[in-house]
Amino acid sequence: MSRQTSVNDVPLALATALASFDELWSPRVVARVNDYDVRVAKVAGEHVWHAHHHTDEFFLVIEGELHISLREEGVERTVSLPRGSVFTVPRGVEHRPYAPSGASILMFEPTGTLSVGDRHEEIPDHVDVTTGHALGE
Repeated sequence: MSRQTSVNDVPLALATALASFDELWSPRVVARVNDYDVRVAKVAGEHVWHAHHHTDEFFLVIEGELHISLREEGVERTVSLPRGSVFTVPRGVEHRPYAPSGASILMFEPTGTLSVGDRHEEIPDHVDVTTGHALGE
């Protein structure tokens, strides 16, 4: 009996995955863990304010620096994540990632989670509304 190749069948260098596409704010699924996607993305400029009602969102900065603005209980604050830093946005918290000079990031979130969350502002053309693309797409 043959089986389909999955994203977890062979080791994958993150640098190789990131070199395989150029689109910004367009995550690629590099692995799956239980019911979660491990996604990488190239980002520059601003994403949209959005929230995920049913899940936290984990960020790891691979290259560059990522900023995440957060709105909690009427208060806005920004966290800055240099290369190698991790941060988790709690479920339901409105947030907006941005990278003025560009960055490469890894995200860990449930399969099927939209890149713009469950609640978001108007989506500009440069933002890909997706649940993550397969590598090579």
